[in-house]
Amino acid sequence: MKRDDTTASSVGRRAYLKYGALLGGGLLAGCTGTSSDGGSNTTTGDAASTTAATTETETETSESESESGSYSVSMEPVGEVTFESVPETWVANNGSWADMGIALGLEPPKGVWLTSRYHTQYYDEIDGVSVDKSDMVSLYQDGVSKELFYELDADVHVIDPNFLLNRFKGWEQADVDEIAEQVGPFFGNCIYAQHYPWHEDYRYYTLYEGFEKLAQVFQRTDRYEAFATLHEEFQSNVESVVPGESERPSVAVLWGVGDEPEEFYPYIVGEGTGFKHLTDLGVTDALANSDVKDFHGSRAAIDLETVLEVDPEVLMLRGYESKSREEFQSTVVESLENHETASALTAVENGDVYRAGGLYQGPITNLVLTQRTAKQLYDVEESLYDGKRVADIVAGEF
Repeated sequence: MKRDDTTASSVGRRAYLKYGALLGGGLLAGCTGTSSDGGSNTTTGDAASTTAATTETETETSESESESGSYSVSMEPVGEVTFESVPETWVANNGSWADMGIALGLEPPKGVWLTSRYHTQYYDEIDGVSVDKSDMVSLYQDGVSKELFYELDADVHVIDPNFLLNRFKGWEQADVDEIAEQVGPFFGNCIYAQHYPWHEDYRYYTLYEGFEKLAQVFQRTDRYEAFATLHEEFQSNVESVVPGESERPSVAVLWGVGDEPEEFYPYIVGEGTGFKHLTDLGVTDALANSDVKDFHGSRAAIDLETVLEVDPEVLMLRGYESKSREEFQSTVVESLENHETASALTAVENGDVYRAGGLYQGPITNLVLTQRTAKQLYDVEESLYDGKRVADIVAGEF
């Protein structure tokens, strides 16, 4: 898409946004981050500066469309966004939002932050649901180019603008404003983790709160409501298989560095969507009462000696979702079993080292990961959700 004044000013299928004071006076007081983080395992430092919050308006979505067909949806931190028509093309920050779109029966987003972390193999567990990401673009390519946003030409960017402003050095408020005006609005919230210092001053959303917002944007609230009903039943099934607190093993969630890990990035189990499968299963977090600091805030790794001091009963390792269970066992687990220090860990001795699930979960992938983790932790064999019903909702047959 060229930076053409005529194109930029035309409405067409493009959404028109209000954003409160965002475009007029800087609703987002975000500062450019100091990190060169591209989302890899070895990045350092979030910007310490926080961003100003917006007060979400009472109106979530207009009860009736205006004569022009416009409607509005509100979400922090972007405020109220008015759409002249339903978006057709979109870009998502990560697999959480991408999966929500798939659940709504949308075409996959044209781009996500890192395509390698959108684990579409989870859909293999549900007959009738599949996603081809071969044409999907990674927004981060040794930096994030504004030109890429022009090339993708999306009707809406389901991205928290503060993520762009604070996760790496390169974007400023003027860049966010430019893309919002010239290409399409931003509409998103960084919901997968609740430890970013720049997200302390405005609201987080649960997975289903975010899902409902996206459904309003794409005017597919019927599918959202069907999923919400399914999720309530699923939650009831999950609760029935969770043992008493004293019977739950202590679990440490770590991101392993390499296939023969000796360093790990520690994750305290929190309320973000990236931990939903673990919190719903009531895991006992081995790191919560230790001196280990959460990676989102510290950006620091710990060594095997530190892990041994905590000595969790179960190790849940992130960073290996692209591996099958067999590949994970023959590389990562085998290396720990053969390591002098790692082999002394209770979890390694007892064979309780598992893949932890990806950082990003939506309504479908959460079902898959919760089912998998219930089997790992509690030996649950029965299905906790109806895969056919999931596929029917995605297809609009409900």
